[in-house]
Amino acid sequence: MEQQNVRIFVGFDPKEVVAYHVLVQSIIEKSSVPVAFSPIALSNLGGIFTRQRNALQSTEFSFSRFLTPYLSGFEGWSIFMDCDMLMRADIAELWALRDDCYAAMCVKHDYQPKIDTKFLGQTQTKYEKKNWSSFILFNNDKCRALTPDYVNTATGLQLHQFKWLENDDLIGELPVTWNYLVNEYDYREDAKNVHFTDGGPYFEEYKNDDYAEEWFAARERLLFAQQRA
Repeated sequence: MEQQNVRIFVGFDPKEVVAYHVLVQSIIEKSSVPVAFSPIALSNLGGIFTRQRNALQSTEFSFSRFLTPYLSGFEGWSIFMDCDMLMRADIAELWALRDDCYAAMCVKHDYQPKIDTKFLGQTQTKYEKKNWSSFILFNNDKCRALTPDYVNTATGLQLHQFKWLENDDLIGELPVTWNYLVNEYDYREDAKNVHFTDGGPYFEEYKNDDYAEEWFAARERLLFAQQRA
């Protein structure tokens, strides 16, 4: 049976609550297909996600994101997204790129971060496959290795470098415009989903970055409520 809606799991962190809601708004207002959202919030994962926080984690969902296939019942497809993103295109365009040959699909970035410190003074870690896991299309049935036990015990690199797959041939490649790294890459008008990976416009030091005006405009639309005439 064809999946009736696009399941989207978004990382949720109390340090940047507004990011989650603006991203969701940007997806809803551009989508031509039904969408279903689930926040990956630690407060909702009691008894499922039990690992201790790592000092190198920049967000609460650094590792819990890999529970997406489990939370989807290992059925169909699901999308995981970091919250510090802004959708600029119809999510149906991405959904149409699903390929059952792969267990997961992502943008295969190949870059070295330009900065050593990102939002709230956190260390910008550098490793192979950096930012691949910030935006993933999961073919859930082929990701059964990602049990709660594995996600709770595997190393950070095992998770973020997709070591839970038999080989890298199972990772499909998405166009870079679907996870376009603000500041790391030059401005592109055709970027479909932008990622404020250094820090979102809601942090004072990043409020003038590329695409920030669009983010603030989406926030204003989020706050809209029609008043009595």
